[in-house]
Amino acid sequence: MIDQQTINQIFETADIVDVISDFVTLKKSGTNFKGLSPFSNEKTPSFMVSPAKGIYKDFSSGKGGNVVGFLMEHEKLSYPEALRYLAQKYNITFEEKELTAEEIQQKNERESLLAVTDFATKYFAGQLMGEEGKAIGLSYFRKRGFRDDTIQKFQLGYSPEERTAFSNEAGKNGYKKQYLVSTGLSIERENYLFDRFAGRVIFPIHAISGSVIGFGGRTLKSDKKIAKYLNSPESDIYHKSRVLYGLFQAKKAIVSKDQCYLVEGYTDVIAMHQAGIENVVSSSGTALTTDQIRLVKRFTENITILYDGDEAGIKASFRGIDMILEEGMNVKVVMLPAGEDPDSYAMAHSSTEFLEFIRSSEKDFISFKTEILLSDAQHDPFKRGQLITDIVKSVAVIPDGIMRSVYLKDCGLLLGVEEQVLYTEVNKIRQQKQEQNWRREQSSQRNQSAAQAPASPQQPLVPAFVENIYSEVEEREIIYFLLKFGNKILHLGGEENTRISVAEYIIREIQNDELEFNNLVYKQVFEDVKMLIESDKELSERHFIYHDNAGVRELAVDIFTSRYELSNVWKRKESYVELPGENLGYEVPKSLLSYKMMVVEKALGQLRADLDKAEKKNELEELNKLILRIQSLGNVKIALSKGLGGRTIIR
Repeated sequence: MIDQQTINQIFETADIVDVISDFVTLKKSGTNFKGLSPFSNEKTPSFMVSPAKGIYKDFSSGKGGNVVGFLMEHEKLSYPEALRYLAQKYNITFEEKELTAEEIQQKNERESLLAVTDFATKYFAGQLMGEEGKAIGLSYFRKRGFRDDTIQKFQLGYSPEERTAFSNEAGKNGYKKQYLVSTGLSIERENYLFDRFAGRVIFPIHAISGSVIGFGGRTLKSDKKIAKYLNSPESDIYHKSRVLYGLFQAKKAIVSKDQCYLVEGYTDVIAMHQAGIENVVSSSGTALTTDQIRLVKRFTENITILYDGDEAGIKASFRGIDMILEEGMNVKVVMLPAGEDPDSYAMAHSSTEFLEFIRSSEKDFISFKTEILLSDAQHDPFKRGQLITDIVKSVAVIPDGIMRSVYLKDCGLLLGVEEQVLYTEVNKIRQQKQEQNWRREQSSQRNQSAAQAPASPQQPLVPAFVENIYSEVEEREIIYFLLKFGNKILHLGGEENTRISVAEYIIREIQNDELEFNNLVYKQVFEDVKMLIESDKELSERHFIYHDNAGVRELAVDIFTSRYELSNVWKRKESYVELPGENLGYEVPKSLLSYKMMVVEKALGQLRADLDKAEKKNELEELNKLILRIQSLGNVKIALSKGLGGRTIIR
């Protein structure tokens, strides 16, 4: 147990921005800090940290709390574990009584597993310095060129040849069999335990917080029947698809350099660290996963993959790198000289030489992939066709349109294919994927929106395939309500107890449909309002009237001082006697419905034009797709029209 005085000291000392920055890249945003949510995959930062209040709030998931609460939520630590983590980080000494075997038994499952891995880490490190460990394990690390400080930094160790040595020692120290087995450190056979990693050098695997959650063990025997490497099995604390080896030691360097190097093995990471290149991680020889990619993305969007020249291995990794591209990251590739890997190259060169080699050798992945596959295709038309298809699929996953355009231009030159042909294929792939995503997600999005939203006039969802459609008049209408009445409370659907502000309602509806304002000033106002709402700040006229963007200042002054003129939304045959703002529960939803109606009508116009072209070219597949989309948008238009009282917007 930790005494209350120490707990108070921990809370007084811990800097929430400093702590959370170990897990999330934060940027100053007014008096607060903002970053991408560590609890969900998002493109627009909605994770806010308030140093003044000592709290965080994640608007994408709804999670929030103080610094201890963050560690408990993010790292799945217990309350005492989170306090111990902070005490260690800030060098706060405290006395905590030694736990008895009975007390260890009473700990919760996760804490017990972490206690076992912590014990094992210290045990293996101690064994490395024993007689057997020095002769076998330490000798191996010395041959790899690892210094004592490097060995300590990564907590490297050794597990004795005696098959029950660790299990027996853990049992003597009060650690229960179920936790030894659950962590995979021990294997149970016929009512006795033996050690999984017996006779192996040990590489502890750390969570991003620094806790050891698993182990990698390498045999030093030449017997081909024995697996060279063994890893801990999946457990409640270790999920290999969500962990990158070395990230705990690398995260600060990754942030400061705004760059991450990805290598294959444990020793590659360690050797590069020792050479002075610390912003490096490894997927530990497993196929790269989306969760691992997003771990890196928390700290940087720039990733460089180092290959040892094995062409078969490179081709096998193409799928994983397409996943990196799909996350919107900037991917570079470096091929090391023949016979070299990051480990050997780092040992033979200084960090300056290694970094200079990387700078002079790295290529963007699309060009690299084209060159690799082109060497196979040669003059075979069929293989060249497959190559083009493969490259196009990679480009198609890139979310940024400008980057897709740049890559397609380069690929067109490399492949000798007209750029427009590549564009057509990419667009076809992206449209098919959007269609699939829309069909799959439409139902769940509607259900989620209905569950979260207060009772209000139904706002039909605009399908995901509707992109880059804008409507200036309706955009200004929405911005008017956002600025003029953003703080006002809406009472929707006749439920007087349902409270949501005008600003919160508008932000929710625009984001639900993934719509964007074309007018950059309107877009800036929308983002500012969203930021203020997320920061729990009241919207003030002063914020916009004294804005550093001249366009925003002019718009704000115009809206706050001019007499509001009704747009075509409100000009209808029946008289409208209420002034804007007198019935916001009616006006705001109608303005949004009108905006969506204009977007849908413009999208329908484009689809019909595309349909005419497809009919003339007799493109049956394209015709069927366009007809389905027109039908889908037609249904949305009917729903919007009902919400608008059966009216069509007159321009």
